[in-house]
Amino acid sequence: MSGVDGVRVVRDRFPDTRVLMLTVYEEEELVFDSIRNGASGYLLKKTPPRQIVEAVRQAVEGGSPLSPEIARRMVEHFRKTGGPSRSDPELTGQERELLRLLAEGHSYQTAAERLEISINTVRDHVRSLYDKLHVHSKSQAVSTALRRGLID
Repeated sequence: MSGVDGVRVVRDRFPDTRVLMLTVYEEEELVFDSIRNGASGYLLKKTPPRQIVEAVRQAVEGGSPLSPEIARRMVEHFRKTGGPSRSDPELTGQERELLRLLAEGHSYQTAAERLEISINTVRDHVRSLYDKLHVHSKSQAVSTALRRGLID
């Protein structure tokens, strides 16, 4: 069975399990199907080992790590497709900047460095964003923010 189908099987049997896709496939359809089927993140096999370890940590902590190439494709997709906007949540400037960095494919660590804050502060902002945007993953937060025009 394909990994895309396997995600659904694993999540159906073990709903609390976080599944990270590690694959060579970059096709938009496979990425979105994997996430729809329950993948917590999507990494390309060319991702350096250190970043894979960080991605596992992010997933365990409730994040949704994405390879930068995948994050860019998602950004492009949502820019093209857009969507209806709902009332915008009150986001701080730092939350908006963090969302923009995550949309560009930055990890929590590199976003923390760019924002000159601790990684724990990034995690606090991410939890706040999840609450404000009513989402459960980094990819959902980014796609929601793009769809609503909260970030460019």
